[in-house]
Amino acid sequence: MNYRFGFSLGKTEMDGQIYGAASAAADCFKALIPFFLFAAIRNRMWSQAAAAMVVWVVVVAYSMTSALGHAALNRLDTTGQRAVEAAVYKDLRADSKRAQEQLAWIPAHRPADTVAAELNVLKAQRYWVVTKECTQPNGKQTRDYCQQFHKLNAELASGLQSQKLEVRIAEISGKLSHTAGGTVMAESDPQASVLAKLLGMDISTVQTALTVFVALLIEIGSGFGMYVAFAYWRLHDQKAEPARETAETAQTATAAKPAAYVEPAFVPAALPAVATAAEADEVPPAIAPPSVRRAGANDNPVTHGVPDSDVQRFYRERVVGLEGASVTAQDLYEDYCDWCEQQEKVPFAAPRVSREIKELGVRKERIGGRVRYIGVALRSALEHEEDKKLPEPLPRAA
Repeated sequence: MNYRFGFSLGKTEMDGQIYGAASAAADCFKALIPFFLFAAIRNRMWSQAAAAMVVWVVVVAYSMTSALGHAALNRLDTTGQRAVEAAVYKDLRADSKRAQEQLAWIPAHRPADTVAAELNVLKAQRYWVVTKECTQPNGKQTRDYCQQFHKLNAELASGLQSQKLEVRIAEISGKLSHTAGGTVMAESDPQASVLAKLLGMDISTVQTALTVFVALLIEIGSGFGMYVAFAYWRLHDQKAEPARETAETAQTATAAKPAAYVEPAFVPAALPAVATAAEADEVPPAIAPPSVRRAGANDNPVTHGVPDSDVQRFYRERVVGLEGASVTAQDLYEDYCDWCEQQEKVPFAAPRVSREIKELGVRKERIGGRVRYIGVALRSALEHEEDKKLPEPLPRAA
């Protein structure tokens, strides 16, 4: 719709192609921008969200005007074509009726060929030459002869005129037979006519409202339809993924466990050896995520089903549980990116990391305008604090 309307605005064919391509591109932007807009809002990237909103408003406004123009042109063309067809149909019916009335006015007559033959017989007689083709009759017999000739000539004219009218009526009937009676006998815009009668409104107002409604239908469907479809698919996939993972993990664990299997306890990772034993006791042990506690931290991931994701490995290696502690989401994500760089891995986006951390059972709250994870701390931050507690080395004797 946008392409055809944009093409109609061009002065030349090349200009029409340019306008049509720009209109189609605007409609594609209208369909794609909601993905980036809502993603920017979810990630609190307000500048990107504002820019996306501005672009989206512009392309939606342009697309809306194109849809309105296209719908209006099509509705007007359709109603105009029906009105023309109805007018032509009425004119043909009037011509047919007029020809039939003229045919009824013609007196009764014999076939034109029969009358023409009798005229030829009269013209072969001597009186035709004597009267100079019935222009100078002199005498009773010649006058009777010419009178008979003129009667036959009038009858011949009636026959010829009747033939012309019959041909005309046949032509009109042929044209009427090729016209759809349901189209020409109905209103030029039946939908608007019926709604106008039901609502008690003017038909032009109803036509305008219907044009706007069609444009809104197209714009909403093309603008949000794809986003809604992808959102529904993603929601359905997220609901089905935990049940599928649970079933696969349970099936694999049942097949891999021996008869006398004992669930291993989680063994926290050891802290660096820079701290003393007493100080190490003060560092709280790492809290394994629920998925790790189920399989055991030191178990082989391949043996127990689905391998740990990068976020789970990062959590196990870099995050410890600490009552009353908290860490900002930004600091945790930066530490995750640093861990990925050390492991030569490509980091996930912040929303995915946040979602997987939340799935591990970590509580998240907004405190002081910043999102913080409650009850956990970064191991690097604790090690830094432990380094501060170490006694300074004694000066060496000279």
